[in-house]
Amino acid sequence: MAKVGFVKLGNLGTSQGIDLLLDEIAQREGIEVRVLGSGAKMTPKEAEESAELKQWGPDFVIIISPNAMAPGPTKAREIWSDTPTIVISDGPTKKDDRKAIEEAGFGYIIIPMDPLIGAKRQFLDATEMISFNSDVLKVLSLTGVSRLVKEELDKVIAQVDAGKSGKELELPHILVTPEKCTERMNFSNPYARAKAMAAAHIASKVPDLTFKACFVYKDIEDIVLAAAAGHEMMRIAAKLAEESREIEKTLDEVSRMPHAKSGETLSKMKLYEKPQ
Repeated sequence: MAKVGFVKLGNLGTSQGIDLLLDEIAQREGIEVRVLGSGAKMTPKEAEESAELKQWGPDFVIIISPNAMAPGPTKAREIWSDTPTIVISDGPTKKDDRKAIEEAGFGYIIIPMDPLIGAKRQFLDATEMISFNSDVLKVLSLTGVSRLVKEELDKVIAQVDAGKSGKELELPHILVTPEKCTERMNFSNPYARAKAMAAAHIASKVPDLTFKACFVYKDIEDIVLAAAAGHEMMRIAAKLAEESREIEKTLDEVSRMPHAKSGETLSKMKLYEKPQ
C-alpha cells in the first residue's frame, strides 16, 4: 500500500486536482491519499502546521505551492526533509535554484505554464479568481501538463510498490516545457499539437504581466490594465487548448490513459475502444 501525502500551501491551478490525478474514478487499489491544505495562505506558520500529516506516515509527500523559494514553502521543505518529497510549483525556473533544491534531496516538477494570478484587490474578486483558474485548468489538462504530473507520481508509487523507501526512491527533476508536456499527449495531428504548444507558451508568459501588476506597478490604472491583460492571455490560451482537443475529437484520435484498479496505466485512442 503506497501512502501519498499532499501539502497544499496557497494555490496553483495544478493544486486543485493533483490528488485526483492518481485515482480519477475512485477505484484504484493499493494507494491511500491524504491532503493537508492551507487555503490561499502560504506563510511559515501554515508550513509548520503541515507537520500534522506526519502522524499518518506517508511514503512520500508532494509539497505544492506558488514560488517554491518563498518563506512558507522553504520552511515546509525543512519540516519534510526526513521524508521523500517532491516540490511542485511555478518556480524557480533558474537552473541554479533548481539545482539547490535537488542537491538538498528533493524532487521537483516546475510548471511555468501554471501562472501567477492577477492578485490585486483593485482587479481580482472571487468570480474573477474562479474564471482564471478554470482557464488554467483547461490549459494544464489539454496540453499534457496534468498527464506529465500524473505519470511522474505514478513512477514513484511503482517504486514504493516494488519495496523501495526513503532515499532509495528516485524522484523527478523536471522543468516542464511546452515541448515536454505536449509530447505526453500523444497527439495524432501536428496542428493539434501546435495549438497546444501555443497555449502552453502563452500561459507561461502570463506572469510577465501579472507579476508587474502584483509587485511592481503602483498606479491603479497600470495595475488593473496589466492584470486584466494577463487574464485575457490566459483566456486565449484556454481557447487554443480547447481547439487542439477538438481537432483530435474530429479525427476520433483522442488519447485517453485511465488507471486500472491495479494502478497500471491503460490506453485507448478511439472513442468506442476498450482501454488496454
